[in-house]
Amino acid sequence: MGYRVAVVGATGNVGREMLAILAERAFPCDEVAAIASSRSTGTEIEFGDTGKMLKCKNIEHFDFTGWDIALFACGSDATKVHAPRAAASGCVVIDNSSLYRMDPDVPLIVPEVNPDAIDGYVKKNIIANPNCSTAQMVVALKPLHDAATIKRCVVSTYQSVSGAGKAGMDELFEQSRAIFVGDPVEPKKFTKQIAFNVIPHIDVFMDDGSTKEEWKMVVETKKILDPKIKVNATCVRVPVFVGHSESINLEFEKEISAQQAMDILREAPGVMLVDKRENGGYVTPVESAGDGATYVSRVREDPTVDSGLSLWCVSDNLRKGAALNAVQIAELLGQRHLKKG
Repeated sequence: MGYRVAVVGATGNVGREMLAILAERAFPCDEVAAIASSRSTGTEIEFGDTGKMLKCKNIEHFDFTGWDIALFACGSDATKVHAPRAAASGCVVIDNSSLYRMDPDVPLIVPEVNPDAIDGYVKKNIIANPNCSTAQMVVALKPLHDAATIKRCVVSTYQSVSGAGKAGMDELFEQSRAIFVGDPVEPKKFTKQIAFNVIPHIDVFMDDGSTKEEWKMVVETKKILDPKIKVNATCVRVPVFVGHSESINLEFEKEISAQQAMDILREAPGVMLVDKRENGGYVTPVESAGDGATYVSRVREDPTVDSGLSLWCVSDNLRKGAALNAVQIAELLGQRHLKKG
């Protein structure tokens, strides 16, 4: 006996990836519904590689009664309206938007990092999926924190345009083409030209000069991993289609060598250590695309502090940063609470 699962926002990048991963991981579904806005009603979407086509249903009219799990990938505005409605009907919501992440009554989950926190979902029947850049970072940080206790984390991100949705990917493609043929380049989705450029600005600016994306990384890391960790983030959009990269500098309470860190990371769940210290002996976003692992490379000691490490972290933001993490949460929920069969 399986679950009845609704994917809300099924026509978007993350929604399509959720459907693909549900099929890929053989999640025990008796029924899957593809849910989208009214303009996509009736659109057919493939359910992974199963050959089965799902016809999109209108979110405005969809009744969540009798459905077990709803994976939301539709943005905060629609989530604000429909997630509480789904939760009230008895369907557990796993939400990919930022709306509920800092709600004290909603657990913010990365299964490899804080699985026990999922027990708190009963307060609102909602579970939050973290920001894509946070998700991959805490997977890499968790085993190191357990071993030596992280005091301070400074991270600079190199985030792909797919984090801004299909419009972001289209803009990179169109601007690249325009530059090659000599056409004018006009930013639409991004604040400046993204092709052959980098933009140190993701989401809106806040009063202290940081952006909301940077704020998310700070507060989400504290909620998921440890509120005592000091975090500073600089988030940058780069002309890469899929895959976020991060340069991470860590300061620890206890001594930890680069070799010890590599030994720990080699055995850590969800982490793939690739650190050969030779030409090409590291992972870039191109290699991470389509994979669910969080890759760690360039692990080295920082001689400027008593106990510090620097490392390079790469992951497919559409998978571990969003869709895969949501499905892993659903799997964890099934194992611990919604057992069937």
